[in-house]
Amino acid sequence: MKLIFEMGAPGRGSELLPVCKTPYKSQKVAFRKKTLRLPEVSETELSRHYTELAKQTHGVNDGFYPLGSCTMKYNPKVNEEAAALPGFTQIHPLQDSSDVQGCLTVLSEMEKALCEITGMDACTLQPAAGAHGEFTGLLLMKAYHVSRGDIARKKIIVPDSAHGTNPASAAMAGFDVVNIASNEDGCVDLEALKRAVGEDTAGLMLTNPNTVGLFDPNIAEITRIVHEAGGLCYYDGANLNAIMGITRPGDMGFDVMHLNLHKTFSTPHGGGGPGSGPVACKEFLAEFLPGLRVISAKNRSGKGQMVSGKSGCKEDPAIRCENEVRGFRDELRMDEVLEECRASGAIGDVRSFCGNFLVIVRAYAYILTLGREGIPEAATGAVLNANYMMHGLKPYYRMAYDRTCMHEFVVTLEQEKHDRNVSALDIAKALLDHGIHPPTMYFPLIVHEALMIEPTETESRETLDAAIQIFAEVLKQSEEKPEEMHQYPQATPIGRPDEVSAARKPVVRYEF
Repeated sequence: MKLIFEMGAPGRGSELLPVCKTPYKSQKVAFRKKTLRLPEVSETELSRHYTELAKQTHGVNDGFYPLGSCTMKYNPKVNEEAAALPGFTQIHPLQDSSDVQGCLTVLSEMEKALCEITGMDACTLQPAAGAHGEFTGLLLMKAYHVSRGDIARKKIIVPDSAHGTNPASAAMAGFDVVNIASNEDGCVDLEALKRAVGEDTAGLMLTNPNTVGLFDPNIAEITRIVHEAGGLCYYDGANLNAIMGITRPGDMGFDVMHLNLHKTFSTPHGGGGPGSGPVACKEFLAEFLPGLRVISAKNRSGKGQMVSGKSGCKEDPAIRCENEVRGFRDELRMDEVLEECRASGAIGDVRSFCGNFLVIVRAYAYILTLGREGIPEAATGAVLNANYMMHGLKPYYRMAYDRTCMHEFVVTLEQEKHDRNVSALDIAKALLDHGIHPPTMYFPLIVHEALMIEPTETESRETLDAAIQIFAEVLKQSEEKPEEMHQYPQATPIGRPDEVSAARKPVVRYEF
């Protein structure tokens, strides 16, 4: 199809705006040196262009989408309706809190819900995504050790099956990363962990269930080892959907964690955002939390109100707000609060205001829809579907770890690559021609020629049976005609691009 810059003609357009009659002062310093070159297309051309793009895009509404470690593939429209309500969209974070009581209530109730689900005591909604939440949680751990004068603790232990953002976040927070190998069962090697901990251990970062989809049976022993060494335990919440409502990270011994609202709680996260990565922690870390948090107070009339308060402030909020209900940012008052927070050890804002608010609204709507009974039902459904599909594929594919999985599992095509030069990439590309989005390829790194498959809880048995059959047919095809596998996909708008050239010589803008 043509690019939009290749369509239309000079002078063509669809503007319907009246001529602006408001006088304005010209500021030539801000003028462009050259006229901005924008597409000049009619309304019909514009509509057809985006319709064609939509037709060429494969998403959760088009077919089976087993991309591993990205969890939620379900975006209920009721969540979108809730987030589009004018009371949520037509507000400003600087307006007085008396005008936004509903919004503040959502933030307050969301914090409570996340604490209950995770087994934590306090929460901030500020972080904008999962990796941002990791960084924030690590700063809490750092602030805690510094507050105790324990500045020698500079090492973060990260298993080799961790998400790639874990060691990156630890390094960005100023820690040294210590990598420990997994055992033959795909879980943490306890002996390696015991050798790694010491007086310089700041903490451990762990995902449970881990990246190969396994729940570590030694999780309580793992957190005990780290705590006895004086370190803290960080829980990567990327795979929380497999255990939510069943067990809680806080009960496993973790001290701080992030949640991916755009993974576990059904808010869309394609195209780079927006996401949301709240951080929850135990009470002893609460004073270091960043950002504005909602606290209860009573105004002069005695009516209950919700006001925005700063994390880490130990002053009684009811006294602080006795004479008036503050807005999100009352400049005179907030200056004093910010100073108090710095003195008390809070790490400071990691984002503006209260985070990506409308993403939080979507996730809150999802939690309310499921309720106390529905949340564990979603988790058990995810585990059931993954195990059903794993057992269905066992006659055809080699499992990296042949044991009961949680929400996802990993197959290895190392033997196929060795015997007939058919790679995980070849299988994934061939699936595209059957209307299936490829599973995650070559991750985790501890499994060679890996495909990580996550069917999620919303897929029907019929869909899973059809997917299993397609996976089997593609593998059989690779046995009969291995050379043809390098030519797939053949029925998609774009075939197999030259990824090396794309990486080394990217074309990121249109050349007129």
